[in-house]
Amino acid sequence: MITLQGLTKKYGGQAAVDNLSLTIAAGRVTGFLGPNGAGKSTTMRMIMGLDHPTSGQALVGGRAYADLAYPLREIGALLDAKAVHPGRSARAHLRALARTNGIPVGRVDEVLETVGLTSVANRRAGSYSLGMGQRLGIAGALLGNPGVVMFDEPVNGLDPDGVRWIRGLMRGLAAEGRTVFVSSHLMSEMQLTADHLVIIGKGRLITETSVKELIDSSSLNAVRVRGAEQEGLKMLVARLHESSVAVRWESHNELYITGLTVDRVSDLAFELGIRLHEVRSVEASLEQAYMELTADSVEFGAAAGRPHPGA
Repeated sequence: MITLQGLTKKYGGQAAVDNLSLTIAAGRVTGFLGPNGAGKSTTMRMIMGLDHPTSGQALVGGRAYADLAYPLREIGALLDAKAVHPGRSARAHLRALARTNGIPVGRVDEVLETVGLTSVANRRAGSYSLGMGQRLGIAGALLGNPGVVMFDEPVNGLDPDGVRWIRGLMRGLAAEGRTVFVSSHLMSEMQLTADHLVIIGKGRLITETSVKELIDSSSLNAVRVRGAEQEGLKMLVARLHESSVAVRWESHNELYITGLTVDRVSDLAFELGIRLHEVRSVEASLEQAYMELTADSVEFGAAAGRPHPGA
């Protein structure tokens, strides 16, 4: 378990992380989301003792990182895959980590096998591709068989097979009862991988929720209606407007209706004698729900059009 208590980090007068309090529970994958500059990496670095908080604290299993006798046996992290001496082989790098953390050296070959680097274990890390470097970083995180693991952008540089592999690895670690905390900008992967979400913006907590709850809360969820005749759809739109129901024309024979169920839309069409070719629910993606939620927290980036159902 990871516990953050009033965690704050200021640079000058600017708060990179601002009074962040939350608990990252064991037994599930918790996605850590937020726009660029939101404070995600700074938060992870403070958990790992790489940055010192201005105030508050970050605890791993109830203890600060500095108080852990053998840190890699408590928490493993992939924060920067390039933090490996380029002249060392993967095996030598992992053996050095094992020896300094009281980990049996035999564990090195186990994690190399887990991440698929056995055949290149004696190659210099500097010759590794980006994806291979990611795998080596993950091996280092798993080396001490820790109960808590953190990954910052773990799929960076991985091919589709590698992405599917890390997805299965994270879910497998959570199923074993470990705490899995992962930061990513890839919403499609978070939708497939995460059970729970922590979303921050400008250093502050925006929400803690499940993936399903966040998607269900989006105003972009809608009912798509495709009709046989435009005149019939106009009758339906008029009735919906009478009830102050939001409706948008997508084309001459297609509507998106927000705030009603498929059953209710079907009943209205039947009451009006309108022949429809399609009535179905359209669910917002995690990306759409996230963009909608964090629109006011984006500090860097060009303006973009608001997403809509079906986009």
